[in-house]
Amino acid sequence: MRRYSACIEWLFAEEGDSFADRIRRAHAGGLTAVEFWRWTDKDLDAIESALDEAGLEVTSLVAEPIVALTDAANRQAWLAGLAESVAVARRLGAPVLIAQAGDDLAGLSREEQRRALTETLKAGADILKGNGVRLGVEPLNTRIDHIGYFLDSTPEGLDIVDDVAGPEIGIVYDIYHSAVMGERTEDVLKDRLDRVFHVHVADHPGRNEPGSGGIDLSHRLNWIFANGYDGAVGLEYRPIRPGADAVRAAIASLDG
Repeated sequence: MRRYSACIEWLFAEEGDSFADRIRRAHAGGLTAVEFWRWTDKDLDAIESALDEAGLEVTSLVAEPIVALTDAANRQAWLAGLAESVAVARRLGAPVLIAQAGDDLAGLSREEQRRALTETLKAGADILKGNGVRLGVEPLNTRIDHIGYFLDSTPEGLDIVDDVAGPEIGIVYDIYHSAVMGERTEDVLKDRLDRVFHVHVADHPGRNEPGSGGIDLSHRLNWIFANGYDGAVGLEYRPIRPGADAVRAAIASLDG
């Protein structure tokens, strides 16, 4: 069976609630896994308690600090934060940390920035080694949501992973971002699906729930799973309709 992970930054969220409440609502709604972004601004004790109570797993969280890895000057601070993020991931049982590449920096060539990003990820692989936690770098679209971001191409992200050449480093493949950039899943992931550590979904336009837009999400997911992916699918979308029934409908559209 496919494992779907609710991004509780947006799903099962109610005004003024806690992340522990969102975990309980996700469980009541039939989800078996959740994910979230930053960990430094959250009550980890409460989250851990709610996870244990509900029997849910965490599939991913963000490696902090969120800084431009395209700038070599940020390397040491990010590596120190990565070590702390690994400890949190292990505490919560999360197998994947997500990294943002950072902005395309003025005054530095793309070659210089790619070199900085690659070298930082190589150093990060040494921290990750033997910890049971992997790091996925996430390409993001620069047409709508992340104008000015460095890494908007899945093939380039995979090329960087190949340059790093360590099993601890891969990518997060977000179908929404990829589709907005005009990529076809079959083309960009062909023969390199093993570098994908986590998958995200949302529809377009709007970055809303699956079935609300025009991306062929079910077809793309079917191809991904048919070609060997066995990880979780993160439901990282802005819901138009709240509640568990809407989430279940979104999942049904993906499984159709």
